[in-house]
Amino acid sequence: MSVVILALETSCDETAAAVVVDGCQVLSNIISSQIDVHKKFGGVVPEVASRKHLERFNQVVAEALSTAGLDYKDLDAVAVTYGPGLVGALLVGVSAAKAMAFGLDIPLLGINHLEGHIYANFLTEPQLDFPSLCLVVSGGHTDLVYIQKHGSYRVLGSTRDDAAGEAFDKVARTMGLGYPGGPLIDRLARAGDPEAFSLPRAYLEEGSLDFSFSGLKSSVINALNRASRQGQVIKKEDLAASFQKAVTDVLVDKTLLAARNMGVSTILLAGGVAANAGLRSDLVSRARRESRRVVIPAPLLCTDNAAMVACAAYFKYLRGDLAPLTLNAVPDLKLGEERYEGNFRGRVYRTDQYS
Repeated sequence: MSVVILALETSCDETAAAVVVDGCQVLSNIISSQIDVHKKFGGVVPEVASRKHLERFNQVVAEALSTAGLDYKDLDAVAVTYGPGLVGALLVGVSAAKAMAFGLDIPLLGINHLEGHIYANFLTEPQLDFPSLCLVVSGGHTDLVYIQKHGSYRVLGSTRDDAAGEAFDKVARTMGLGYPGGPLIDRLARAGDPEAFSLPRAYLEEGSLDFSFSGLKSSVINALNRASRQGQVIKKEDLAASFQKAVTDVLVDKTLLAARNMGVSTILLAGGVAANAGLRSDLVSRARRESRRVVIPAPLLCTDNAAMVACAAYFKYLRGDLAPLTLNAVPDLKLGEERYEGNFRGRVYRTDQYS
């Protein structure tokens, strides 16, 4: 019997809702972006993001159900991202999901935002083999994750300072390109020379799978300041290409090192930066030389969306890993960690104690 899940995603500045059947059949995937709202601030303003979620939420959910051709009575469960993310933004989705689960008397599923990004790959290829390795790259996270089976994760390396997406945004802002920085730098880089500027690659200690992009970011800023003092005009396309190549070199090198260390032949790419054309191309071509397969979601599924949340939720539903109606937003939630109030475990999703 099919399992129909309505999923909600409000962890940052996208208000998203999706209806997915059996974890892979996407009936709707509605995303309302706030990019134009936050562009004038040069980045996401948490309080503004929360208010915009409140304004747009009901419309987005209604559109997701309408597009799917379903009603609330057709749902088997409701899923929601409960961390990590901006606490105010998360609370909008979590509060609504709990109300729906209680009112409809259906299970509630709490999903880790990073887990959602990983499962975007299962929307692309539902029969993925285990074990696999996933490079998660976004504005707030750069992680190498070993996946042994559904729900079993081991973080092999993480960023020690700026995440890759954060570095893209900061460099773009310094270059006067605007927000969000990743797509703007990616577009410029296509017309630039990646060898024009000699920029550092931080590999850290030998064999480390951690990342560090703060030094690279500082080098770009220093190059711009130096050119300004000397009255020189820097070709932005060349600087963008050189910066992007420095980031992707480290990401790809460490991903392939981790794949060799773990004996993994399937590599997954996830997160907003996974939409970067340079990263996608470099990872695929270099992995192919080692006879490794790379799975990458479509760009729409790389950015924050609710279909990925529904996919991750489906496998939790099958395991009976349900959340209580006391579920709360956890802005610093770690991958593989579950923080349910009262250490809840089990299949009960509505009891008198929640009345």
